[in-house]
Amino acid sequence: MTTPPEAHGDERGALLAALASQRAAFRQAVEGITEEQARSTPSASELSLAGLIKHVTSGEAGWIDSMRSGRTPGADDEAAVKEWEQSFHPTDEETVAVLLERYDRVGAETEKAVREVPSLDDTFVLADAPWQQGGPRSWRWGLLHLIEEAARHAGHADVIRETIDGHKAMG
Repeated sequence: MTTPPEAHGDERGALLAALASQRAAFRQAVEGITEEQARSTPSASELSLAGLIKHVTSGEAGWIDSMRSGRTPGADDEAAVKEWEQSFHPTDEETVAVLLERYDRVGAETEKAVREVPSLDDTFVLADAPWQQGGPRSWRWGLLHLIEEAARHAGHADVIRETIDGHKAMG
């Protein structure tokens, strides 16, 4: 799915549209497959389509919460680490329909938060982690990070879907 052009000068709209485009790729990835197929791990990794949807939803919600609060959990936050580990594994109650509905709610909350922040130059503090040095980050950076993460995992979803039945999830 391609990102629609923004209204001239609407940086927030352009970034939100790019993120929405990546969210749509996950919906396409599970279109027309069974719940069992969505939970299957047919590739060399342990990833499933349902697990990816749960993970990107959890990640987006966590980032928006951190951006709003100005705090991010560090690698030493045991609860955050456990939540991250579980984010790839949907429970029995977390059907594809439930996961997509949750992803839609998180997307609406992201849009609201981005539209409400006075400036994309406003900052939050990213905690130090083994994979990156923390420090102040702009909302623009946070939104670009969400797009990057969603796009990375949408690519994973495309490979998994193609492995399941030969259909491409994107494009």
